[in-house]
Amino acid sequence: MIFGIGTDIVDVKRIKKMKSIDSFAKKILGDNEYLKFSKLSESKKIFFIAKQFAGKEAFAKAIGTGISGDINFKTIEILRNDAGKPMFKFAEKTQLLIDNLGIAHSHVSLSDEKEYALAFVILEK
Repeated sequence: MIFGIGTDIVDVKRIKKMKSIDSFAKKILGDNEYLKFSKLSESKKIFFIAKQFAGKEAFAKAIGTGISGDINFKTIEILRNDAGKPMFKFAEKTQLLIDNLGIAHSHVSLSDEKEYALAFVILEK
């Protein structure tokens, strides 16, 4: 059964115009995400951060709480498996909240194009 669906789109130009993409990355990325981010070329960093941000916003919409309390940008990580499939990894307090809501599975899809990054999230009970 579907608990929630969320989607978000990011205009990549907004990321490119930031004074410091690294500062923004430190603000919204978890440790594992930041490690991957720091190894990317400058051009790939822009699309990576745009997709990560869109994914986290889409998750916040799907869960219905927005970014608040135990749900914040750093407690939601979007990692990739060996095949490149994105998947969520949550901090302990966030995972506890998810478990208490009865959410058993989370799915995230990320995409980017020249001007936009898009994320779609489905949470299942």
